[in-house]
Amino acid sequence: MRPTILDPLFAPITSLSGVGEKVAGLIERVVPADLGGRHARVADLLFTLPHSVIDRRLRPGIALSPEGAIVTLDLRIDRHQPPPRGNHSVPYRVFAHDDTGEISLTFFRAQGQWLERQMPVGEQMVVSGRMEWFNGRPNMVHPDHIAKAEDAASLPLIEPVYPGTAGLSSKVLKRAIDQALGRIPALPEWLDGDALRTHALPAFSAALSALHHPDEPSEAAPESNAWKRLAYDELFAGQIALALVRGSTRRDSGRRMALTGEIAARIRTALPFQLTRSQEQAVAEIDSDLRSDNRMLRLLQGDVGSGKTAVALMAMAGAAEAGRQSALMAPTEILARQHFATIGPLAQKAGLRTAILTGREKGRDRAETLAGLASGEIQLIVGTHALFQEQVEFHDLGLAIVDEQHRFGVHQRLAMNAKGEQPDMLVMTATPIPRTLVLTAFGDMEVSRLTEKPAGRQPIRTVSMPDDRIGELVGRIGDAMADGQKAYWICPLVEESEELDLTAAQKRFESLQKVFGDAVGLVHGKMHGRDKDEAMRRFKEGETRLLVATTVIEVGVDVPDATIIVIEHAERFGLAQLHQLRGRVGRGSKPSSCVLVFKGPLGETAKRRLTIMRETEDGFLIAEEDLKLRGEGEVLGTRQSGTPGFQIARLDVHQDVLAIARDDARLLLSRDPELQSPRGQSVRLLLHLFGREEAVRLLDAG
Repeated sequence: MRPTILDPLFAPITSLSGVGEKVAGLIERVVPADLGGRHARVADLLFTLPHSVIDRRLRPGIALSPEGAIVTLDLRIDRHQPPPRGNHSVPYRVFAHDDTGEISLTFFRAQGQWLERQMPVGEQMVVSGRMEWFNGRPNMVHPDHIAKAEDAASLPLIEPVYPGTAGLSSKVLKRAIDQALGRIPALPEWLDGDALRTHALPAFSAALSALHHPDEPSEAAPESNAWKRLAYDELFAGQIALALVRGSTRRDSGRRMALTGEIAARIRTALPFQLTRSQEQAVAEIDSDLRSDNRMLRLLQGDVGSGKTAVALMAMAGAAEAGRQSALMAPTEILARQHFATIGPLAQKAGLRTAILTGREKGRDRAETLAGLASGEIQLIVGTHALFQEQVEFHDLGLAIVDEQHRFGVHQRLAMNAKGEQPDMLVMTATPIPRTLVLTAFGDMEVSRLTEKPAGRQPIRTVSMPDDRIGELVGRIGDAMADGQKAYWICPLVEESEELDLTAAQKRFESLQKVFGDAVGLVHGKMHGRDKDEAMRRFKEGETRLLVATTVIEVGVDVPDATIIVIEHAERFGLAQLHQLRGRVGRGSKPSSCVLVFKGPLGETAKRRLTIMRETEDGFLIAEEDLKLRGEGEVLGTRQSGTPGFQIARLDVHQDVLAIARDDARLLLSRDPELQSPRGQSVRLLLHLFGREEAVRLLDAG
């Protein structure tokens, strides 16, 4: 049960004046919370912080106003000059003056009567906006703010700028945020008094007020004490939640497995390669976890193509030796089917019965699989989140493996727990995660890292080229295909978008089909599962040799004889995503290439990204650079996909805060594990505020 003191902040935003269903829908696009299907609440507005500020304190007078500067002017209105009747191309002008000169205020497609009411002739006004000089004459087009002299105090001299979306005016958003600020109840302090004093942190509500109503531009910056305070709150809530999940996992102690090594030995014989040194290390760590009384909760980090699946299969062999079942859950159907295609034949050679379960399995096949799981005949199942629906029952689930963890939150971890008697859990990710992020997102896990590529893998040569050389590139791809090679061509969008000038996958497919005919295939996220699988099968088997795709192929797709990947509009992708995509090639024994096609001119960040991609293939180094360039929300994929991205904390700025918050969380839980003390009770409020209800449920479940 959520404490009633928080009710005002958990009310829907439609309870605010001026926020109907339509406006609420627009606001939901800009709030930083991962709404996960729910509607936005008042608290989500509080955490929608400004990304910059406009300083309107410059009041130089008309004649001394610099070109392009934001200025605030004290003016007397002289005359209105409407456009000729019926001619909308001529703007409406209002002429005004101060002691230093005259200015023209220009409005396009204006309502004349409204402007006459706003700025009556002879009235003293305060006007703020961007100054322009044209042929020596000062002009201001569509001033941002207009107020009568007696109302000048209402003009925001330091004005916060919020994230925007088409159709949502900044005034409407700001008015909603101000109402949300007015609803903050008197909350008890949850941070340690010493920490507040040492780091000069304001109270929670004071910090929010300072960020939404700054007196100085520096007060709204991520480095400010107000922002630091809220980052501390968010990181502290995250660390408390992770520690409670970990505590509950450890408390539900694991069941020791008796490993004989027999099935694992058969798998080793069936593998077409030898395990690398770091794969052997990871297998040893997992075996040790399975043999222990404590429940395994381990993160297996490995760069693209480092052989995580082989390690997972060895773990499953261990569970089978102990007479228990294993489940491998993948985020997409394509990836689940690919895992099944890789693991199935090897497991079969070792005498294990395997099956697949996604949303597509229907009728008799599905019924047989469900019966096999319930009876224990199926020892190893691969699937999507369909594995954890209510009707799926396991005979004895001993090991749950999740691929690409950042797409599954703590909720899914808890749902998995319910499927077996506290199964051991192995989480795999091909997204190299910087160490700081491992602490924030996976602080409840032990970590194994795969650092080498399997033997025989070739380096990938990476080059970048401007998009005006695409014709030349198509010619080279044609030569490579004639030589028996296969290539991917990645486009960022499925259809043309009016907002983004991007070449759509569909159009690129059509243009390449004109050159190469039926040798070109297409796969994108809006296709049906069967069509996607068929397109992938045709490419894999060589019926097509060039596959045009969106980023749907980013994770895990395995075609060992594909040797070229072209990434169009590479400047639009983040580093981690470019690295993931590049990992689709270089998986066989032939040298591979990655061509980053960009549309100039490039900004500094985009230049830096492309340079890093050309210089290194080290995923962990790339992840650290990505964190510096973009902040943590993007390193793990988009915020909307349930990443441990933060609403407020910025790990490029608040790393020091993270360390303090982690220590503080540990100390508090060592003294008050049930959060029953007065401070513990207020920390429960904090957990609710930052969407960590599952941690509170764990506490209440004891």
